[in-house]
Amino acid sequence: MSTVTATLGTDRARHLGAALTVLLAAALTVGAPFYFAPFQVFQLTMVLLYAVALAGLNLLVGFGGQISLGHGAFFAAGSYTAAVMLDRYDTGHLATLPVAAAGCFLLGLGFGVPALRLRGLYLALVTLSFAVFLPPLLKRLEPVTGGSMGLTVDKLRPPAWSGLAEDQWMYFVVLAVTAVALLLARNLLRSRVGRALLAVRDDESAAEVLGVRLSLHKTLAFAWSAMFAGVAGCLYTWVIGFVSPDSFSFVLSITLLAGLVVGGLGSLYGPLLGAAFVMYVPSVSQDVSEAAPGVVFGLLIITVMFVAPTGLAGLPGRVLGAVARRLPRTTATPERTPETAPDAEPESRAGSGPATTPAPADPAVADAEPVGAPPRTEKE
Repeated sequence: MSTVTATLGTDRARHLGAALTVLLAAALTVGAPFYFAPFQVFQLTMVLLYAVALAGLNLLVGFGGQISLGHGAFFAAGSYTAAVMLDRYDTGHLATLPVAAAGCFLLGLGFGVPALRLRGLYLALVTLSFAVFLPPLLKRLEPVTGGSMGLTVDKLRPPAWSGLAEDQWMYFVVLAVTAVALLLARNLLRSRVGRALLAVRDDESAAEVLGVRLSLHKTLAFAWSAMFAGVAGCLYTWVIGFVSPDSFSFVLSITLLAGLVVGGLGSLYGPLLGAAFVMYVPSVSQDVSEAAPGVVFGLLIITVMFVAPTGLAGLPGRVLGAVARRLPRTTATPERTPETAPDAEPESRAGSGPATTPAPADPAVADAEPVGAPPRTEKE
């Protein structure tokens, strides 16, 4: 009964700690735009929208086991979808979000077809080609995309009743979309689709034997991933108010993949940490060395991966594991009792069978006949 009570108490303490952590994080998140300067609020907003893109990439790479170097192209597709709708058709900002999500979902379905026959580096090259040829294509479609000059659109303005500044309103809107996107990704991974993706990632042959349709789930992984990237691209247009082909080069795709690996593949919190890395580390690299910021950026990636091979999301568990392994070495040894002193003769040795009793010292006892022995004769 005491064990059950202790277990229930531990579970309650764990749930209470998790609830307090969530409340504290929510309070800090909501209060951030009222404490930081406008530029810092803008940086936090960019972190949130990058987290949406990385959450989609995490579905494909971290949980689906497929490599994609063209995620920046889906990001650009969602961004240009919102920009064209705002500039050419003068639609509302909120109307562009579902259109960008649906369009990128269909685009992901189309590019998910090569994933049925390709894997590994071959699949990575196919997706990289999409990221390479999309910017020149956008420059050629000048009547629609504005060509090399790009498109300038209005940013999302705060309503009069909100009483918020533009950067604060934009932060809260992006925060709401990011929360919904991360919750959707979490529920998706806990559904049958998520379990099927994990099975495909671990062993395709075993997953197929268990009844998982490889073609369906591989294609859906690309579609969901592209949809999240399209939503992030739409938010990018709202925040920046300007899009151009040069903003979506293949470097963006590589940076997003690097951010996901640094944040932690297959982790629900990895996209947030990776988004912060993508946003802040290039700025730090620029401050450290204006001549070669790429060198500093690369060295920082190497350092992080050396310290945390499983990503920043797995670093706390790695540290706790290292501490737990060192605890038995640092704890004091118990005081030895007379029974366990080295000079004392052990009663029995492990693995040597039952202990043997010493021979009696009394001659009378030694001469005693054992029970059941034959009677002695005179000669004996």
